[in-house]
Amino acid sequence: MAARCVPWLLLVSGVLAAVLSAASADGNGVPSRKLRMQYTAGPLLKFQICANNRNPRTSPASDRETAHVVTIGYRRVFEEYMRVISQRYPDIRIEGENYLPHPLYRHIASFLSVFKLVLIGLIIVGKDPFAFFGMQPPGLWQWGQENKVYACMMVFFLSNMIENQCMSTGAFEITLNDVPVWSKLESGHIPSMQQLVQIIDNEMKLNVHMDAIPNHHRS
Repeated sequence: MAARCVPWLLLVSGVLAAVLSAASADGNGVPSRKLRMQYTAGPLLKFQICANNRNPRTSPASDRETAHVVTIGYRRVFEEYMRVISQRYPDIRIEGENYLPHPLYRHIASFLSVFKLVLIGLIIVGKDPFAFFGMQPPGLWQWGQENKVYACMMVFFLSNMIENQCMSTGAFEITLNDVPVWSKLESGHIPSMQQLVQIIDNEMKLNVHMDAIPNHHRS
């Protein structure tokens, strides 16, 4: 009896996790875009990342920092980079947000998040949706009625997999004062901390140099 209850407990816990995740989303069913923000009075360093990517991959690592990125999610990479950069550049404002996928993929993911719950409900109550259209139910539906627990789990996890694929962009984009300084979508990999620090140093030195030039020389 206990063994038969385990699949149902797994399914219920998964559904509850999906409901709680949807409750934390905004009005469009998209997770809140803001990840974390630190307010100071200096330049703005903005990260736009794929929060759905739990196991990002980069190009072959040239140092231990880049190799470490492969094993952790983009959100944690952002938090680690923010901590280091905040200590090194206390005057820089750091802002992070989700890099949203194409609206079509977002709509597909939103549809699937609702459709899977409706389909699981129909499987549980045994309501044949094909009879509404005057169609003969396929063999897969009949199998689902004979194996409701496994059919519900299959629908739930398969839908979640497709939703994650739709919402995953693989992005890790960085701008400094709205000027792009790194794009994972273009380069194919995330910058190491050493690379990012070097980029910020160069940009900061360039800005100081430009500010030191008299206005009449610029014109």
